[in-house]
Amino acid sequence: MVVDETRAVALTPARHPLRRLLADRWAVAGATIVLLFILIALIAPLLSAIEGHDPYTYDTSALDDSGLPRGFGGGIGGGHWFGVEPVTGRDLFAVVVHGARTSLLVGFAATILAVLIGVLAGLTAGYFGGWYDQVMSRIIDVLFGFPWLVFVIAIGAVAPAGFPKQLLVILVIGLFGWPSIARVVRGQTLALKRRTFVVASAALGAGPGHQLRRQYLPNLWSTIIVYATITVPGMIGAEAALSFLGVGVPPPTPAWGRTIGEAVSWVQTDPMFLVFPGAALFLVTFAFNLFGDGLRDALDPRTRR
Repeated sequence: MVVDETRAVALTPARHPLRRLLADRWAVAGATIVLLFILIALIAPLLSAIEGHDPYTYDTSALDDSGLPRGFGGGIGGGHWFGVEPVTGRDLFAVVVHGARTSLLVGFAATILAVLIGVLAGLTAGYFGGWYDQVMSRIIDVLFGFPWLVFVIAIGAVAPAGFPKQLLVILVIGLFGWPSIARVVRGQTLALKRRTFVVASAALGAGPGHQLRRQYLPNLWSTIIVYATITVPGMIGAEAALSFLGVGVPPPTPAWGRTIGEAVSWVQTDPMFLVFPGAALFLVTFAFNLFGDGLRDALDPRTRR
């Protein structure tokens, strides 16, 4: 009877991370929205083909003599589901769905780069300690206070003309995004060094490679996954900010940040030009944050309020 009760307790949602995650309606809603945007990004050409437009073709017939979209809501209708851009007449629905590709690609790629560097730096700094830890900690402190936005603008101005700007954005955002991850991993690594199983492994003669692979990383995966999930919306926002300032992904590649930047000057006469890309950016970043918070609570119930 005692065994059955133990099993019952072990299978309750309070004990199982996946069940805790599925029981969190906000986390499930966030995950659903994220998956929806990923699907939209994957099938963006199909969606724009169904509507009958691509994000690069100008349609001046949808504009009046002043360059504003004809009709209601910035030209919303059966031919243009989200309306059209002022002056160019480009289909806004096609721009938004193709812009999801740019934002998610940059967000995921920059996060992967930042996590790889941050985990390597934080894990080795916490494990080896000494002068290496001190040097790495100073580097992290410097990067935290470094004006990376000014640096990105400068790099964008001097980068070779043939260098892909999208790759440049990924590299710069990722290379400046790892210090916070490194600091968290370093702190967790220092805590693990005092755990009994790690001390016993070292006493039995396990080398650094074995300990890092078998004792440290398996106990850090939950922290790494949660932090990566929370980092993605920050990377998407950074790409949008750079595109908004005109130093991100160059035209004519669709990008939410650049579209929002262009829409700001038209908000009084064509507010829908700002609403759709702004809503897409808000929804995807909000959804990632909801899912990340729910995942953190599911993997570490002590963080629940």
